[in-house]
Amino acid sequence: MKRTAKAHWNGTLKDGQGKISTQSTVLNDTQYSFKTRFADGIGTNPEELIAAAHAGCFTMAVGAALTQAGFTPGDLETEAVLELDMVALSITGIHLELKASKIDGVDEATFQKVAEGAKSGCIISKALNVPITMTATYA
Repeated sequence: MKRTAKAHWNGTLKDGQGKISTQSTVLNDTQYSFKTRFADGIGTNPEELIAAAHAGCFTMAVGAALTQAGFTPGDLETEAVLELDMVALSITGIHLELKASKIDGVDEATFQKVAEGAKSGCIISKALNVPITMTATYA
């Protein structure tokens, strides 16, 4: 299986503009620029897309692991916070904040074990070479 995305850029780093598109067309000529990446412009940026991909992958992995452990997943919501060092121009880490509810029969220890396994086992986590931290709460 292959997934594709395309990016187009025109102009200098600070004044240029780009467009990103995905195979699914969910992103279709979506704008990105220096301002959307390093300031407050309208559009997206590569780091935001990495955070979104990680949140989605991890949340699905938690759901799959809960199912495999014999539980029916309820509501799972993850916020991925990507930290970008602007001096070194490098991603220094990602923190996953998982909030879950409505999982019948799961105890706290099992929930934490499942979440930890999903953190290290999700495809995007495996692809990243940065520290990944996580907080998981179940209410």
